[in-house]
Amino acid sequence: MKSKPVIALIGNPNSGKSSLFNQLTGLRQKTGNFPGVTVEKKSGPSSLGDSIEALIVDLPGVYSIYPKSLDEQIVTDILANPAHPDYPDVAIVVVDASNLRRNLLLFTQIADLGVPVILALNMLDVAQQQQQEVNAVRLSMKLGVPVVRINARVGEGLGLLKKAVLQQLEKPTVTGQLFFDPATDQQALVGDVKSQYQLQNNYLALQYVIQHDGFSFLDTPKRVALDRLIDKHQFVEQEYQAHETIERYKYIGDVVKEAVVDRRPLDQPTWSQKLDLLLLHPVWGYLIFGAILFLIFQAIFAWSSLPMDAIDAGIANLNTWLKDNLPSGSLTDLLTDGVIAGIGGVVIFIPQIAFLFLLVALLEESGYMSRVMVLMDRLMRHFGLNGRSVVPLISGVACAVPAIMTTRAISSWRERLITIMVTPLMSCSARLPIYTILIALVVPEQRVLGIFNLQGIVLMALYLLGLIAALLAAYVFKKLVNAKERSLFIMELPTYKLPRWNHVGLTIWESVRAFVWEAGRIIVTISIILWVMASYGPGNSLDQAEARVRQNSSTASADVVENQVASARLEASYAGRFGQLIEPVIKPLGYDWKIGIALIASFAAREVFVGTIATIYSIGSDSADDESTIKGRLKTEINPETGQPMYTPALAYSLLIFYVFAMMCMSTIAIVYRETKSWKWPAIQLFYMSALAYVSAFIVYQLMK
Repeated sequence: MKSKPVIALIGNPNSGKSSLFNQLTGLRQKTGNFPGVTVEKKSGPSSLGDSIEALIVDLPGVYSIYPKSLDEQIVTDILANPAHPDYPDVAIVVVDASNLRRNLLLFTQIADLGVPVILALNMLDVAQQQQQEVNAVRLSMKLGVPVVRINARVGEGLGLLKKAVLQQLEKPTVTGQLFFDPATDQQALVGDVKSQYQLQNNYLALQYVIQHDGFSFLDTPKRVALDRLIDKHQFVEQEYQAHETIERYKYIGDVVKEAVVDRRPLDQPTWSQKLDLLLLHPVWGYLIFGAILFLIFQAIFAWSSLPMDAIDAGIANLNTWLKDNLPSGSLTDLLTDGVIAGIGGVVIFIPQIAFLFLLVALLEESGYMSRVMVLMDRLMRHFGLNGRSVVPLISGVACAVPAIMTTRAISSWRERLITIMVTPLMSCSARLPIYTILIALVVPEQRVLGIFNLQGIVLMALYLLGLIAALLAAYVFKKLVNAKERSLFIMELPTYKLPRWNHVGLTIWESVRAFVWEAGRIIVTISIILWVMASYGPGNSLDQAEARVRQNSSTASADVVENQVASARLEASYAGRFGQLIEPVIKPLGYDWKIGIALIASFAAREVFVGTIATIYSIGSDSADDESTIKGRLKTEINPETGQPMYTPALAYSLLIFYVFAMMCMSTIAIVYRETKSWKWPAIQLFYMSALAYVSAFIVYQLMK
């Protein structure tokens, strides 16, 4: 036995592989009650006994061994190549017991490749609810492999599963006879392939014939040689693949007939099917989805305002206390105006992000997200997308980087590319702090029709604007990107389930942690750099600026003079000079040089904008009580040209529209390059989104000023 065997988890989408992976490894891979959660392989260690540790590899969900998308290709590339480092010593095929007939198709294909397999019967509780009873012993006898009953959601049956894995490792056994043997009717072709490529397995030889163009481990000469064999034997791949599927289902039908007792009334729909009649209705379905989105954005504002105010006030009080109790000097200024102001710009938005992901996790866990994909497929088709594009677009509300990775599940190259190009238009969580702080400044906190929060309505409108822009951009790309390929959308609807609250809590924790830790590091770093740039200038320019102000303000009150001194020193600093350099470009949008500094800083990550503004205004103003919070500082900022408040509705809406459309995320540019394998598409994306943001913000400001 190998010192560290490789155990692969394989199964249909949404069969419970990722839940089983988490149970076996103790890791916390994302799970959900909808297909396509896993789009790349994940691995982690698991102890099988006193001294044996295995590497568990969770492969993307597939319906058959013939891949339809990039993520599915990973599975075939590994299982058809024994030299691959992740080639399994044992494969655990996880099947949905409530849909055994369809799940066994993949199982029989994996077993025919000669991999030692174990069948893990999952979702037996769902099968029982549907009045189906699966006899595991009879199933094991019919298939000739170990069959273990598990519940991946709660971890039942793990001990028996590990015991079965150990037995397979100690004495590997494979099915004695292939479930489908291609040598029966393609003996000459299979014989030639086995002879030329030194293969022992008939079904693996067939995979070389059918899938050689997709196998990454075959070079061009070997692929050309296989093409010659196909011509020589006049082999028609698609016809034979269909023949194989029909033959397998004939065998599977007999197995299921003997191993499953099905007491379901023939004409009585399940409660999930009854609910789908309403949620997938061509009219009611869209209205219900719109109402759910509306409630989500109402809840974000209504539930989070109290904890946000508490955090904002707490940060302000801490800053005041530090200034009062620490010796004055550069280090204290760096701590209060740089570090604390930057941290304040991050943590204040934790409540809103937590509530957003709480509600999204509930939709995923319940199974409603799959219905959204089906519902939206009808709409998406008109814009060059399909239902699977919904997952990246909705995931884009969290972060565009993982959202773009989920496009690997889209089989059509054209639809995948279009989805990648428009996903960053969906408002990610990094934009949420910008939206909420600006909405709170210019939108009154009042009720509409007595129950709806006006700020929540504006927030939802911004998210919808991003979605509409994504659809329109997709339509343009549909006209520009030509491809002669047919697109199919196949989606299995899971049964509705009660959310697993530990998974919901985990989703919230991971989202908040990612925002605070990953975005927070950038924000705090840039805040410190900005503090240095805003506190120092070339030569003694800051002292000269202060002297000029004091000389010209001899009759003004002390508070007014101190405010003017702070502004003059900031304007003369390195940051101020840089902001003034770019001010002519952003002036038509209503922005001054201080906002220009924040715009440039937020090119690294959008969430930097609020932290930068907080740092800039901490340095540029005094610390009167009303200016101690972020909202207070923005409210009291005065436009030096008009003498009126700087953040007018025209400027705020111009900024909001700018950030709805602006790319401004280095990580997204990098992931688009990685997924498209070209700088052409990220360059086009950066250009069109930047132009859209600038022109839209210009129009809004000029119309509203």
